[in-house]
Amino acid sequence: MQRKSLKAIYPGSFDPITNGHLDILDRSIALFSEVILVVAGTEQKNPLFSTDERVELIREVTVNRKNVTVDVWPGLIMDYAEKHKISAVIRGLRAASDFEYEFMMASMNKELNPEVETLFMMTAQNLFFVSSSMIKELFHYGGDISSYVPKQVVNRLQKKLQPKK
Repeated sequence: MQRKSLKAIYPGSFDPITNGHLDILDRSIALFSEVILVVAGTEQKNPLFSTDERVELIREVTVNRKNVTVDVWPGLIMDYAEKHKISAVIRGLRAASDFEYEFMMASMNKELNPEVETLFMMTAQNLFFVSSSMIKELFHYGGDISSYVPKQVVNRLQKKLQPKK
């Protein structure tokens, strides 16, 4: 049986990318012929890293992963999917509290483009509590984040922020 060539997008703010994001990405790579991490329009979240910094950091972290690309999209993800002939959107879930928001977004996306499926993946149990916001706060107060993010992220945060001790 030959696997179809299917592309998926994994959209998010990735401010910064975490090991939870990478867990979802690695499992997605096994399912799709190509996975595109899309740094989506998130300026309303007041990100720490600029879009260019996030793209550069994601590329550094994923350089050894095959069939992974990084892109930027300021608009609706369904417009991106249509333009690039994407068949699936990957969404990571950490806890039950994520589900309601993600379910509503997936339902709206299905209305916008019925040809695109949304796949929900649970983050590994040891990472389900990790979020980019928590990483930034933990780092800010001098906590050890090295178990939750790639070393490149630790290095970038050290350059960007001085932790309080």
